[in-house]
Amino acid sequence: MKKQQGFTLIELMIVVAIIGILAAIALPAYQDYTTRARVTEGLSLASGFKATVGENISSNGGVINASGGQCAGVTDLGATGAVASVTCADATGIITATMAANANSAVLLLTPTAAAGTPITWACSTTTDQRFVPGECRN
Repeated sequence: MKKQQGFTLIELMIVVAIIGILAAIALPAYQDYTTRARVTEGLSLASGFKATVGENISSNGGVINASGGQCAGVTDLGATGAVASVTCADATGIITATMAANANSAVLLLTPTAAAGTPITWACSTTTDQRFVPGECRN
């Protein structure tokens, strides 16, 4: 009797089916992960503005000056990699990071809250799909 060698057709079909199922699950998860990493780049750039805005608010007695000045010394950033722009609204101190198309065109808003005698707190918000934004910006 001759000994069988190799794999049968059904065994090979099972292996191909398992690989197909794994690819169908892993590929979308990987794409979400890479988009989230690109959006995090924008949050990182926007966070660099927080120190200057916080210092300007502190210099004004710890309150947001209605006539502006919160963004003094901040230079708005143009497009860099996955980030389309990072801007600062002088009247409110709100920092807006707008991502490029390869980062789902996400928009992150860093909003300062300040009152005399209390530390400045920052809230991150977005209207973008929650799976694409860092944990601190999820609603």
